Amino acid sequence: MLPRTGRPSTEVPLAGNVTSLFRGTAAHSPSMAALTREGGDGTGPVDFCIPCNPYFPTPAMFEEMAGRLREIVTYYPSSADTITAELCDLLRLPPQCVAMGNGSTELITWIDHLLVRESLAVPVPTFGRWTDQPMETGKRVDMFPLQEANDFALDLGQYAEFIRARGTRVAVICNPNNPDGGCLRRQQIVRFMDAMADLDLVIVDESFLEFADAEAEPSVVQEAMLRPNVVVLRSLGKNFGLHGIRFGYLVANPALAGKVRSMLPKWNLNSFAEHVVFMLKEHGAEYARSLAQVRRDRLEMASHLSALPGLTVYPSQGNFLFVRLPVGAEGTVVRDRMLTEHRILVRECGNKIGSSSRFLRLVVRPQVDVRRLVSGLEQVLYGSRRGAAVPEPGTGTGYSSGTAAVDRLVSETNGAGLRLTPAGPAPAAGTGMPLPAAVTPPGGGMPMPAAAPPPPAPAAVAPAAPSAPAAPSAPVSPVSPAAAVMPAPVPVPAAVMPAPAPVAPAPVPLAPTPPGVPARGGLTAAQVRGMTAPAPAAGLTPAPATGWPNAQSWPNAAGTGQAAV
Repeated sequence: MLPRTGRPSTEVPLAGNVTSLFRGTAAHSPSMAALTREGGDGTGPVDFCIPCNPYFPTPAMFEEMAGRLREIVTYYPSSADTITAELCDLLRLPPQCVAMGNGSTELITWIDHLLVRESLAVPVPTFGRWTDQPMETGKRVDMFPLQEANDFALDLGQYAEFIRARGTRVAVICNPNNPDGGCLRRQQIVRFMDAMADLDLVIVDESFLEFADAEAEPSVVQEAMLRPNVVVLRSLGKNFGLHGIRFGYLVANPALAGKVRSMLPKWNLNSFAEHVVFMLKEHGAEYARSLAQVRRDRLEMASHLSALPGLTVYPSQGNFLFVRLPVGAEGTVVRDRMLTEHRILVRECGNKIGSSSRFLRLVVRPQVDVRRLVSGLEQVLYGSRRGAAVPEPGTGTGYSSGTAAVDRLVSETNGAGLRLTPAGPAPAAGTGMPLPAAVTPPGGGMPMPAAAPPPPAPAAVAPAAPSAPAAPSAPVSPVSPAAAVMPAPVPVPAAVMPAPAPVAPAPVPLAPTPPGVPARGGLTAAQVRGMTAPAPAAGLTPAPATGWPNAQSWPNAAGTGQAAV
């Protein structure tokens, strides 16, 4: 199998003004077509930005499509019902439970217009359309911050409590999540769906689930078809390496799927999408091998990147890796230099709510491209110090104040996002208040929130006098017995310099927030990240290898179980 790899490292760098394309696009990155035009030689950079399968379609499949190009682009496609029926036959799904769209973004748009009434909760950082689309139509978006100290893993118990406290009507889970690749086990999501059965809608975005290998059958599409308020979103362009064709599908009970399907345009699927869907049945074995190779490449790529000093690589089950740059490195500078000096395109995540410019998302690619990526990062981050993105120790940083503030917070708290105090309850994610105690219903299942306790007393930390010099930032540790014998500072007379009275924190509202009011606990800027460090969730362990299907057996793209044997 020949991957679509990058170009030799001897390429001439792209023009220096190419980085202006980032400021001139509404998307997070300029299109490959725009970069190719800017390059001047008819070819684009090595793409570590767009999460695409580099091993599929195979060269033979591309040759077949090229041979029929004139026919494909000349004539109308078949109806969406015809193309959907073929896909459903391939995936063993009932057509009445499926709606195909012109990419997952079209389906997200119709889900928002048809099924989201007033509010939507989503963990952040995540795929931007889950936050942007409902806000564009005036919905309230309650953003649940994922914690960097917990490797951005989603705690479903805390998420459920957050939804109850906010009164949110629609919940979104991306599994694996984009950009960090965090993945939940199937049974965890099923329990969450059952606990949220009273919501208007629960959406599970499985766009990257084909690349996961933590368990053999991770999808919840079968459960979605049996529930009245669950929609599962699936991508085809990402899995099949064909983003430009724009096709994806959702799975739900017949009523929900039919409601979305009835609103889609007559010819919302193009002839290329039809041609690919109808040729897939002959290429199941190649597709399965491509997924297995991406999973192997993910492990190798993570190992190489982890060896770079100061670079943090987070666990991922997607076809991408979320990395934190060394302290002092600004993501936009790294992105621009990688593109202009090394012809490598990376995804800088400063515009993602819940992230910052310290983070990059790097797509898993063949090892020949990864070696070039690592070499470029070494030169940009640690090369000659006059041009290195990571400054010499003690020389300060040349990066943005927002990123610097995040760095200070991380360094002062060991990534927890909250300065430690000697005592007091831990505040809830993004609220500064403790979450209500979880009550486990009889027989197990997702914990439901109990009645909210009264607000806690302010932390027992003496406020600093206004004229006192600022103390260096450091975590506050409990006072040792030896410290008790030290003389206490002489208090300032109240008449001369009164200490400000402590202000009690406002209680967390338990009723829905009125439209237009920011969600308490939700993030409002890209540089604002996690506020607590919850206990680490149980890790994912690789499932035993199941082998590849034979040439006549299509791999189970929907995770719906193999045929009985």
